[in-house]
Amino acid sequence: MTYIKEQRDRAIKSRNEIFNDPGFGIYNGIKWPFVLKNRPFNLWEEIREDAISYFNKYNIDWHKDRNGEPKEGPEGHLLSSNISCINHLFPLRKRQNLSTFVLQNIDDRIISAEIVDDGYVEFEIMEGKNSNPLNEKSSSRKRGSKSTSIDALMLGKKKNGNNILVLIEWKYTETYENEECRYIAKDDYHKNYVDLLQEKDCPITLPSDFKELFFEPYYQLMRQTLLGWKMIELSEYGCDEYIHLHIIPSGNTTLRQNINEPLNWKDLLKDSNSYKIISPDELFKPLIDKEELNPYIDYLKMRYW
Repeated sequence: MTYIKEQRDRAIKSRNEIFNDPGFGIYNGIKWPFVLKNRPFNLWEEIREDAISYFNKYNIDWHKDRNGEPKEGPEGHLLSSNISCINHLFPLRKRQNLSTFVLQNIDDRIISAEIVDDGYVEFEIMEGKNSNPLNEKSSSRKRGSKSTSIDALMLGKKKNGNNILVLIEWKYTETYENEECRYIAKDDYHKNYVDLLQEKDCPITLPSDFKELFFEPYYQLMRQTLLGWKMIELSEYGCDEYIHLHIIPSGNTTLRQNINEPLNWKDLLKDSNSYKIISPDELFKPLIDKEELNPYIDYLKMRYW
């Protein structure tokens, strides 16, 4: 059984046990049993109201299907990686101690999580205090849409007193089997990325044909790496380095393999320590045995782990 089929079956089971929702909501114009009709129920009830308010406050686009739905509010798709990211990380936003435990699990040099803008986790970040660090072309770019965005961003203070930027890209059932970037044919659309790739201090070693980077999953990884690099050059949030954290479930072996073939992404990085793959349950390992978090952890286990 493929990973996505396994997770669809799991989603239908959790739909029946958790949501009191009949499913068969619409995704890409089709009714599916793993898509909720009551879309906000896709968010854990303990964060639902606050998460929706946060996205509204900062005018962040929720992820949409190919038809541009939903027009507003969260997706109903139970396998949404965006919703998975929010369900996992939003409860940490106002909890420095929990955020610190998670960051220390990534890098033992970190002594504390630090406030980013108004929380210890921010979502759909496309820049810091400086505007458009990648010189992207769309006039309608915004958080979550028409820009290189990071699913989540955290900030850690290291033992030496400097800060490290943690860029988090969250995946669930995606595989990205060498999908060509759909914009590659547009004249000059990518010139800004190509120019950055050719800069002397670019953190990426170019393959023999740089257009190999314009296929998924490399295209997204490339843009996010460039974003991290430029944010550090601008000393955003007082950071002198970044780590690009790729959250991929251990069962999604296809995506993990596609990051290594035909290109090996880590081998293309001049600093291989700047990139790390980890599964959601591994990331949250320091929180699993904390009794006060039982409802939160139980929910994540039922839905995702």
